[in-house]
Amino acid sequence: MSSLFSTLIVSAGLTLAAASASAQMQMQDHSQHHAAPAASQDDANALTDGEVKKVDKDTGKLTVQHGPLTNLNMPGMTMSFKVQDPAMLDQVKAGDKIRLRVERINGAFTVTKLEAAN
Repeated sequence: MSSLFSTLIVSAGLTLAAASASAQMQMQDHSQHHAAPAASQDDANALTDGEVKKVDKDTGKLTVQHGPLTNLNMPGMTMSFKVQDPAMLDQVKAGDKIRLRVERINGAFTVTKLEAAN
């Protein structure tokens, strides 16, 4: 009886150890799904394609339908951005195809570079 009890205890311990190791491996595998991509030198200067939807000189903002902003880990969408230089608002009009760089400055998403798309 003692031998049977010892075998059951050892089996239960091995089962728990295997389950724990499996759970840890799954957590490690899934932890990479939401990790931000490693920044590269290209990301530091990357421009994203977009289309100007609205220019609002009163608020100093551009509404842009943009592609993914990899440096901000943001998918493509339409949203309004502050502009770093108010002169940028004079360079574009609704409907213009552009390339832009957006960065978070003092907590606000801000266009830091803007150029006409080729």
